[in-house]
Amino acid sequence: MTALPSLADLADDYEYLDSEDRYRLLIELGRKLEPMPEALKTEATKVRGCSASVWVYPTQLPDGRLHFLADSNAAITKGVVALILATVQDRPAAEVAQADIAELLSPFDLKRELSSNRTQGIPNMIALVRETAARLANG
Repeated sequence: MTALPSLADLADDYEYLDSEDRYRLLIELGRKLEPMPEALKTEATKVRGCSASVWVYPTQLPDGRLHFLADSNAAITKGVVALILATVQDRPAAEVAQADIAELLSPFDLKRELSSNRTQGIPNMIALVRETAARLANG
């Protein structure tokens, strides 16, 4: 399992890039997601409201931390998915449930950098991650 870079490292790199290189960074980040088995790409794991197809499958590690498998059929969207997961991957469920993911992503100013089609599903994905974490944290 390849670990995603830390959000701080990503923000440091992102800050100094122009728009085209930011797209490249997101695409490369998406490639770092561990492969999601095709069998998990179902209607049940599909994130609603995304212009591209996005699937997210949560798992809970034995120590209670959350680990998400995710994929998208669009390279930049997959990078955005990976960026969101970088905020919560392998953290305790209670911590993820309380995380202000949108605030953690604010240094990336995705609404300014990406088209509205590419960002419209972000709130839905954040909600799915937080709701899953809250459900698992509460047993």
